[in-house]
Amino acid sequence: MNTLSIFKNRPVASALALAMAVGVPASFYAAPTPVEAAAGDLDQAVAALRGISTMKANFVQTDRNGQAVSGVMTLKRPGKIRFEYEKGVPLLVVSNGKSMYMIDYEVNQVQRWPITNSPLGALLDPSRDVKKYGKLVPTSHSDVVSIQVRDPKRPEFGVITLIFARDASAPGGLRLTHWVALDSQNHRTTVRLSNNRYGVSVADSAFTFKDPRRSSRRPG
Repeated sequence: MNTLSIFKNRPVASALALAMAVGVPASFYAAPTPVEAAAGDLDQAVAALRGISTMKANFVQTDRNGQAVSGVMTLKRPGKIRFEYEKGVPLLVVSNGKSMYMIDYEVNQVQRWPITNSPLGALLDPSRDVKKYGKLVPTSHSDVVSIQVRDPKRPEFGVITLIFARDASAPGGLRLTHWVALDSQNHRTTVRLSNNRYGVSVADSAFTFKDPRRSSRRPG
């Protein structure tokens, strides 16, 4: 499979959405009767996200056609995230805490927009997005917590559903396992996380990038 074909003719928001989706085992969705979320699960999910100071995880990003690419996600609060794709995919998605960038090294193009306009806002700023715009979604497994986040006043930002598994060793007792992103064109993307490592040493330089354009300036 040509991994580059996944990104052809796809808007920036879709590329970001790909980087935001994560998955749980199919059995979590197989039960015929949904399990109602427990009282306080939304607060616990927010606490779990806030409890992540730094994190690294492997990810597998799958688009609506079932094509997948993998890579490594690095997170550092406040507001910094990096999606480093596998060899052969000339894309990088990175936030320096102020702005989100998508860098396409194949065409030497950089696109930038404020974090507040990013579908990643629910992960980068849980105190703002998850609590204000999130709601609990029933799941088919008592150990799974699902939070759907959308801003009804900004439908162009799409919908992010964050999925957590109860895990006493994770911050706040919930481990982020995946999220599913649905953009304004109803394009669904799933990103699955594995090998989550919390509290790792991460330098701020991890959230810079080599600018492929003729200018040598760096993100501010």
